[in-house]
Amino acid sequence: MVGKPVNLKESLKKLNEIVEWFESQDEIDVEAGLGKIREGAALVKVCKKRLSEVENEFEQIQRDVEEGGAKGTSAKTVPARASQDSTGDTNPEGVPF
Repeated sequence: MVGKPVNLKESLKKLNEIVEWFESQDEIDVEAGLGKIREGAALVKVCKKRLSEVENEFEQIQRDVEEGGAKGTSAKTVPARASQDSTGDTNPEGVPF
C-alpha cells in the first residue's frame, strides 16, 4: 500500500510543537516525555526518507534537462544568458530560483 507523501512542512511543525512542549514543562512526566520522544523520532525518520525522495526527484529532473540539451535538435540553440535576481546576484544559467 503506497501512502501519500509526507508533508515536510507539517512534519516540521509537529517536531517544533514537541520541542515547545518540552521547553514549557517545569517537570517532565517521564512517560509523557517518552511518548513525545517516540513521536519525534518517527517524524524525523519519515522526514529524512521524504527529503531523500525529494532530492532524488530534483536529481532526475536535472538529468532530464541535461539529456534534453544533449540530445539536440536540428534547430539552432541559443546559449542561456546570465540573469540577475532581485538581490542583484548573477544567475549564469538564467534559472529563476
